[in-house]
Amino acid sequence: MAEESGGARARITVRVQPRARATRVAGKIEGGYRLQVAALPVEGKANAACIAFFAEVAGVAKSRVRIVSGAASRMKIVEIQGIGQEEMERRLRV
Repeated sequence: MAEESGGARARITVRVQPRARATRVAGKIEGGYRLQVAALPVEGKANAACIAFFAEVAGVAKSRVRIVSGAASRMKIVEIQGIGQEEMERRLRV
């Protein structure tokens, strides 16, 4: 696929809500998305769930997803390598 080219990357702003029933995008917020994760906000579990979610949606390995800002905050910027911005946002539409 074209979006899997090495140079493509997307940056997504999310507000993470831990302890949800399921991990899913629960709507848009100003400038980003609200992401509910089933994981607890302890020992990096919520961050790991966030990374796993975006990797699955983008169809890339978890190693290609990283939190570039806000690792200790609910507001995060997640970077996904291997998919373009427009394609990633299309996949996240709620």
